[in-house]
Amino acid sequence: MASPLVFSQAAMNRPIGFVSEERGALLSRLSALPKLRGVTAAARLEMRPAPEMVSAGIRAIDTLTGGLPRGCLTEIFGPASSGRTSILLAALAAATQRQEACALVDVTDAFDPHSAAAAKVALDRLLWVRCGHEQKPQDQERHDFSRANKISLRAGTLASKRKIEGPVEQALRVTDLLLQSGGLGMVAIDLSDVPLKMARRIPLTSWFRFQRAVENTPTVLFVIGQVPCAQTCATLLLKLQASGKSVVGPLSLVLGQGVTTNNKQRTTPPHAQLLHGLQVEGELLRCRMERKPSRSVNAAFITKMPCAG
Repeated sequence: MASPLVFSQAAMNRPIGFVSEERGALLSRLSALPKLRGVTAAARLEMRPAPEMVSAGIRAIDTLTGGLPRGCLTEIFGPASSGRTSILLAALAAATQRQEACALVDVTDAFDPHSAAAAKVALDRLLWVRCGHEQKPQDQERHDFSRANKISLRAGTLASKRKIEGPVEQALRVTDLLLQSGGLGMVAIDLSDVPLKMARRIPLTSWFRFQRAVENTPTVLFVIGQVPCAQTCATLLLKLQASGKSVVGPLSLVLGQGVTTNNKQRTTPPHAQLLHGLQVEGELLRCRMERKPSRSVNAAFITKMPCAG
């Protein structure tokens, strides 16, 4: 009877080494197996090329991140008055000026076309999806823009027991359809005014599906919100916060030295000021690309307040 093999603890802790001939023979033997025939060794895998970067419309953001990556999910978050909408309008303006068709999924119907036009967004190349909004005659007269493409999504009661979709569910469904259709330079999702509980309830599987749908396409998936929602599915994650400094100027420079009311000259108060913008600081938290920084880096820029209407 053959005696069993006995290995010492030192022998088990010693790593197993292969010479080049043995390693090549082992790979050839494994590749010949039916189950492993289509498997490529990790050492032979080609590196994924870096995505194409496009301008975000703000020089400080381009310097910090290198731009917005195509075929990836970019998420920007921050509290109110932190510059989220300014970056969104700047990115849409840069994309539409590149003659690209864009789509904005407006979850809470907070988009202002007048401010977008003042930010140089080409409205004739922007698809505006208004979730949870029921079109009314007065709304049609109020928002009658000949160059803006608008879609009003209304959840009707088709069946008594059918669940009515909310704005967040509509936004997820529409985003999936837009990404699957293709042909768009940018698809932006505005979750800024969505309650935190609803934003955090968005399943991770939805963001993973969006990431897989936009992969290997020239589309930029752009998401803004109060908190990070896409989590690990975001290739680029940027945090914004206001520095507490505002850019103001005298109100008389805009309204003139006086205002005429009922044939009476009324002068503006000398202490009145007009808000022109806010100074915003951005922090790069995640960058899953080749130029990933070793630590988080900051950048500062000033938002401009468009005088629209």
